[in-house]
Amino acid sequence: MQEQLRFLKEQYIPLIRHADVNIQPKWGKMNFQQMIEHVSAFFKVSTKKMHFDLVSPPEHLPKLKEFLMSDKPFRENTKAPLTIIGEEPFPVHYATIELAMDKLESEVNHFFDYFSEHNGVTSVHPVFGELNFDEWVRLHYKHVTHHLRQFGLF
Repeated sequence: MQEQLRFLKEQYIPLIRHADVNIQPKWGKMNFQQMIEHVSAFFKVSTKKMHFDLVSPPEHLPKLKEFLMSDKPFRENTKAPLTIIGEEPFPVHYATIELAMDKLESEVNHFFDYFSEHNGVTSVHPVFGELNFDEWVRLHYKHVTHHLRQFGLF
């Protein structure tokens, strides 16, 4: 987990900031800015700035947590439940990709500050359920590396 933590804290944002903003995805419908804004929103879920109800049946949570704690990555074209994000990507919210990157960096930093200030707190992910800091680190790592692979950056 320390390697994943270090990646999120030190390597992820520089990778995003140095990427070609016109890069095309290898799969999926999101463009680069939509992906950045999507990941930013995902960090907001972990810090309770955004909330979605749990959509997974409780009996599925042990298997989902087992996947979460494994080293298995998300498969290409893995989609969030349609009740959460719908079939089409959201339109971009920020006027420029630079603003979107700034917001993403702010949300990543807030994630670490939030859990530092609220030791032992958990928050709900709509698929994986109630997660603590270590579990969120693993999920964020799986999620951001999934999207980095989507754009050929990982």
